[in-house]
Amino acid sequence: MSQHEPLNSVMLVLIRRCVEHWLRFGHDVREQILDRRRRLNWFALGAEFASFRWWLNDFGTVVSLVDILRACTPAEPCSTVSGVDSGGEILLRQSGWSRVQHVFATIGVIETVGFDPADIAPHYWRHAHNRPTCDAAPRPYQDDQHRAWQRCRRMGVS
Repeated sequence: MSQHEPLNSVMLVLIRRCVEHWLRFGHDVREQILDRRRRLNWFALGAEFASFRWWLNDFGTVVSLVDILRACTPAEPCSTVSGVDSGGEILLRQSGWSRVQHVFATIGVIETVGFDPADIAPHYWRHAHNRPTCDAAPRPYQDDQHRAWQRCRRMGVS
């Protein structure tokens, strides 16, 4: 990787019983610890990662949110995402603890069958994003689907 290649950074925060921002999966290319509560992780352009954010107040959970993002190039349109410098393409976004748990379960199933969630076809995450709308679970990610995605990726097609 070039020293000057642009990267997307993600700010991670941990303040016990108050705020948690962490990564569920992804292959960062660099990490910088800022202090005992904050760190930055950088991702190469095109990398997929899952960011979880949770806030608590005196009355309980205020927000629980999971985003599965693809780090965008500077020329691509992207969404602004809290804590993600340069934003990203949102492949999946769910909020509310029960929906976040379903996303974590989907990621767990993918890992159990032997796939790295950071290498999954982006269209699968879009599919998983839309399934709760019709109160349905995502279809299983298939080996043939993964092979097709890997071939497209090698050819530079997304």
